Amino acid sequence: MQKNIKATNFELTPAISDYIEKRFAVFDRFIPVDIDGAKCDVEVAKTTRHHKQGDVFKAEVHLVFSGKNFYGTAEKNDLYSAIDVVRDEIVRSLSTSKDKNMSLMRKGALAMKNVLKGIDVRGKFRKK
Repeated sequence: MQKNIKATNFELTPAISDYIEKRFAVFDRFIPVDIDGAKCDVEVAKTTRHHKQGDVFKAEVHLVFSGKNFYGTAEKNDLYSAIDVVRDEIVRSLSTSKDKNMSLMRKGALAMKNVLKGIDVRGKFRKK
């Protein structure tokens, strides 16, 4: 998977980049191995130009693979907590998508099984 990391309004240090790489490695579990075009765009930004005190950090992730788009964003007082929140949001979206696909596949398999048994799709026996 190709990862692009961008920092806005502050310098991207190797520590932050390593932290992002470690935290977002979990995405590989949800992306099939045979997909070559998987792309993950990460943007971390400091959005405190208009705040009177304290820092506010924003983390955005855009994950694209096999025609599906997953997007998450989070704003927190700490950069690392913003990264963690957006990671959890994307993992939740990926998990939900995977569960929906499995449910549709199982529902289709059940319909085929019923057709082979001679049961109508509505659950009634067909007359032969």
